[in-house]
Formats: sequence, C-alpha cells, structure tokens
Amino acid sequence: QVDLVESGGGSVQVGGSLTLSCVASKHINSMGCMAWFRQAAGKDREWVANIDSDGDAIYADSVKGRFTVSLDNAVRLTLQMFSLEVEDTAMYYCAADPSGHLFSGGYCTTDMATGPRNFASWGRGTQVTVSS
Repeated sequence: QVDLVESGGGSVQVGGSLTLSCVASKHINSMGCMAWFRQAAGKDREWVANIDSDGDAIYADSVKGRFTVSLDNAVRLTLQMFSLEVEDTAMYYCAADPSGHLFSGGYCTTDMATGPRNFASWGRGTQVTVSS
C-alpha cells in the first residue's frame, strides 16, 4: 500500500485552468503506474489519465488536448487542466498500483488499465468546481 495526498483543487470559471498535485509516500518508480480519476456527484468514478514511470501517458477522450499529466519528481505527479468546462466539475482522485504489475506487464498506458479496480491505493480526493 501507498499513501496518496491530492491538492490543488478549487473553483474556477469556464475556460479557466487548475493544476492538481498528488504526493505519494513511496517512489513512483517503485510502482510504475499512476492514474487520475474523477467522480461527479451522483455519477460513477470516471478514469481521466494514466502515466507510467517512464512518463508515457494516456488520456480519456473527454480531456484529451486539455489535460496534461506529468511526473514532477520521484514522489509527485501533477494534472494540469486547461480550458475547463462545467462538465469537469468533480472530485479528483489520484490512484496507484503499488504492486507494479501494470507497468511490468506493459499495461499501464493501454485501455486495459483504465478501470478503477486496477489501482489498489487511492487518495482522498480534491474538489474541482467549474462554473459558468
């Protein structure tokens, strides 16, 4: 298991930007695969993006071209969000695969690793609210 702490959420207007951060209690290289999910009120948790320890990333179609996930250092990743829309309003969660299996198996940056069940460790989330 690994502890994850998200930060950076807030309220912005449509078209605005936010950067979320996630700090892990162990080196990301030792896990290999990290993800961002989000959950809007009354809806299922939705996958946003994956990134592996090589820095390769994949994105949901709904955020492609507007969001960028990156590794800042050995224990922190960020999610830069641009051109925010009302539909982006949600609680955003950072997730990790502490086992390393997603990365070692080559799955982290494929569609096979976009379900929440692939990730055993989760942060408590940070709220993003976009208003018109």
